Amino acid sequence: MRTSKISVMFFLSMLLLFASPGHFSQVGDGHFHLHGHFGPEEAEAKGQQYTCSMHPFIIRDAPGNCPICGMTLTPVKADGLGGGTDIRIDPATVQNMGVRTALASRRSLSRAIRTVGIVGYQENHQYSVNSKIDGWVERLYVNETGSFVKKGQPLMAIYSPELVAAQEEFLLALRNQAALAANDIPEIAAGARNLLTASRKRLLYWDISKRQIDELEKSGQVQKVLLLHAPYNGVVTVKKVNEGMFIQAGMELFQISDISQVWVYADIYEYELPWVKVGQKVQVDLPSGQAPLPGRIGMIYPYVEGQTRTVKARIELDNPDLSLKPEMYVNVGIETQTTKEALVIPAEAVLNTGEKQTVFVALGDGRFEPRPVKLGLQGDDGFVEIKEGLGEHEKVVTSAQFMLDSESTLRAVVQKMLKAEKGGTVKSSTPAAAQNPGQPVAPRDQQGGENLEELFK
Repeated sequence: MRTSKISVMFFLSMLLLFASPGHFSQVGDGHFHLHGHFGPEEAEAKGQQYTCSMHPFIIRDAPGNCPICGMTLTPVKADGLGGGTDIRIDPATVQNMGVRTALASRRSLSRAIRTVGIVGYQENHQYSVNSKIDGWVERLYVNETGSFVKKGQPLMAIYSPELVAAQEEFLLALRNQAALAANDIPEIAAGARNLLTASRKRLLYWDISKRQIDELEKSGQVQKVLLLHAPYNGVVTVKKVNEGMFIQAGMELFQISDISQVWVYADIYEYELPWVKVGQKVQVDLPSGQAPLPGRIGMIYPYVEGQTRTVKARIELDNPDLSLKPEMYVNVGIETQTTKEALVIPAEAVLNTGEKQTVFVALGDGRFEPRPVKLGLQGDDGFVEIKEGLGEHEKVVTSAQFMLDSESTLRAVVQKMLKAEKGGTVKSSTPAAAQNPGQPVAPRDQQGGENLEELFK
């Protein structure tokens, strides 16, 4: 709003400085009335008028040169300041302004997206190893972070009085079942079998492997310590236990991550999102310079990162040789889908004010029409898609459109002044008598125009 008022003040200042005498008169403090010979009606009554193509607010009754730029004044045409939306500029002036045009046409749009990404673990291949009983760590078989482990590999030996008691109960149930297996009473034999089954399950629930239980059954000897094995393949990324430590049930001892497959999180800017889809192929370049690795977008996260103002695209990659290390930075190239037969114009033809986008359509014979448009995708070749506002083969201005925009704005100001002069009314919040004490107030139909402050609000 402040910028708009400053622009209006500039236009009014130029009008006051360079317009021909008799166009404005002051009534009171800060208020002006418009009168004189701007309109087509006066042009017909008083003869041909002349204006500057570059400065349309310059109006003269006789030929001459523009007092601002020195260009030769041209005759005012009957529709030059009419109520239409287009503007008209002398062809010689158009050539001097360097106006170039291009046709709206249909063509394919594509965009190659290059961005950066960071390698991460697959969340569904990260595991936590803990103990289900209290005890002491007698020995650690894996004692370093970064160690590779295989499923079933021993991690540690645990001594637990509960485990010792559970082994003894299992051996007792085993002997009891053997003794009662031939009992004439079926219920007694079944009870012995059920007790043995329950003792076996108790050891299994404490992560004692079936192989260890079979060895216990075969040897009949209670083991002081029992082994805790790795449940998955992977790399030890976290180690929280040391030999001799007392551990409690539920305490996390290790974290194991499988990195034979990894995720790459690529940053996608908001304006690139229309081009990025789940399932698109990508290439990941490593800092080491080895051959790019192929991948595919598996997910586009439904939120924006607060710090980077980007959306994460998750890329799934096989990593058999472990060349991709978590937290490594990589370059990502996304193969976007080409949009075919899109109606496009050069991007430089669009005037973007932030609230709307406008192009100037060349109508021929020096006539130009400002037209709002709705934009779509923008390709790598400098063309932008037009969703609404233009038809195929229409001609748009690709250079000097800022000068045309200024021309259109100035002509709109003059049109408002002509309407005000023709209406002959004043909209002022301050009576003329209060503005000039002691001066007679002219009748309302003689006051000559609208209050300019109200006119441009």
